[in-house]
Amino acid sequence: MTLPLNDLLPAQLRRSWAADGTCPDLDLYSLYRSHQIADAHRTALIDAKGKLCYTALDRKVRSLAAGLAELGIRPGDVVGVQLPAGRNAVIADLALAALGAVALPFPVGRGVREAASLLRRSQAVAVITVTEHRGCHLADCLLALEDELPGLRTVIAAGPPDTVPEGSVPLSRLLRTDPTAFRPARPDPDTAVRILVSSGSEAEPKMIAYSHNALAGGRGNFLASLIPEGGRPPRCLFLVPLASAFGSNGTAVALARHGGTLVLLDHFTPEAALDAIARHEPTHVLGVPTMIRMMLDRLAEAPRTLPSPTALVLGGSVLDAATAEEARQVFGCPVVNLYGSADGVNCHTGLTEQPVGAEGPGVLAGHPDPRVADIRIAVPDAPALEEVPAGVVGEIVARGPMTPLCYVGAPELDSRYRTTDGWVRTGDLGLLDKDGTLRVVGRLKDIVIRGGANVSPAEVEVELASHPLIRDVVCVGVPDPLMGERLAACVVPRDGRAPTLEELGAHLDGRGLERRKHPERLLVLDALPLTPAGKPDGAALRERFATPVPQTA
Repeated sequence: MTLPLNDLLPAQLRRSWAADGTCPDLDLYSLYRSHQIADAHRTALIDAKGKLCYTALDRKVRSLAAGLAELGIRPGDVVGVQLPAGRNAVIADLALAALGAVALPFPVGRGVREAASLLRRSQAVAVITVTEHRGCHLADCLLALEDELPGLRTVIAAGPPDTVPEGSVPLSRLLRTDPTAFRPARPDPDTAVRILVSSGSEAEPKMIAYSHNALAGGRGNFLASLIPEGGRPPRCLFLVPLASAFGSNGTAVALARHGGTLVLLDHFTPEAALDAIARHEPTHVLGVPTMIRMMLDRLAEAPRTLPSPTALVLGGSVLDAATAEEARQVFGCPVVNLYGSADGVNCHTGLTEQPVGAEGPGVLAGHPDPRVADIRIAVPDAPALEEVPAGVVGEIVARGPMTPLCYVGAPELDSRYRTTDGWVRTGDLGLLDKDGTLRVVGRLKDIVIRGGANVSPAEVEVELASHPLIRDVVCVGVPDPLMGERLAACVVPRDGRAPTLEELGAHLDGRGLERRKHPERLLVLDALPLTPAGKPDGAALRERFATPVPQTA
């Protein structure tokens, strides 16, 4: 039985964006094919195996689609995709879109139990995964869970032939299927094509269904606003996994909508990222601030001349003013602060020179673009959407062409986060200035409650990031028997010498932050741990405080 993925937006509103040209009103595979026909030999992607042009990629896509159809994959079926960023991930994306199926990508670093949870809750009928990743035999492990996943009919394994486990279908065999008889499904552009998975801060990651129009239209308009007028098709270096929510801007947006080129790393390292910039001259580099800080550190150790991209597009965690300015100087291009989430919100600072640390609370996120997502500020937890005045902090809500259909298999999340007329409650706190500029202040659920008083870790992170001895910082709440919770600062030093708690307190005093908001625990690290999606791993940092590790307090 196919899981229902109903659109919670009013149908006439969704249709109006197609009618006025805001959304292309074509399925992703048809959009891709139009670029292939227009420029057959343009480079579609560059990965560790080399280059693939649009025509060579399309041949592989049609072969895989034909092979999946022979396995019984039908329109509306959900298929999990757990592959590193590379050609196979892009081929799978487009093949499933061509079939009218729904892709459920998730990064290879997610554990087997979490993968099984995603597949079970989405009622996936198949999964395409690697035979091995960092010692974990993923295909074998998923085959062993067949009793827990009765709906999972097929495990498709990508890897050398001698590593493909018995009982699975080799991906290499499907890629050799004769593509000539395949006929694309041409699905309704307002139906589901991809399920985005949240970064995992919940007990179980949320799954959010997106349509062809929401990805190619809404998210496509986001990238379009960062392409200079008359500029060539984008050449996008993705430092984040394509299987992450941020990475969903790859196949659907950079390729299908804009006819660009993807430059892909199967695993991020600062050296690999810098080499890719030098060799492939991307127009856009998409990553999280921590990755850019690691690259800046490497350039400080071993300076080199690099071509300047059109923009660095950074999201996923707080971008501080010092990092933004250093990156702008070193890479010689605008640094775009992207505020967005899998739940359906997007806003960015654009190709401007305005510093992200401009005067005001929180972090500057730019002017909302109604061709992507209209953004308003509402009273948190109010039964109906009730807006607050300009300059007043409230919950950020969004609705627009990129708004997703619904949460997957979770009507309780639809009830909690979606209004009756389709607005998404993000759970983020922010305000709109009188000129309409959005500033993001923190997270409702991430508030640390210390002795009954609320402290926003994001607010403290922004102020600590300006300390001259700090290269990277994340603040988390840790349990305390007396106060309930205390705030802990997890710090990566800039030049080897870490600040003390007392020095951090003095700095925050100078920034005008109340004493009750100062961190009371300090953990010094060589680098922040990252989730499989490339974001700082808050759960892992909290665990460090639950075990006896060297730390300053």
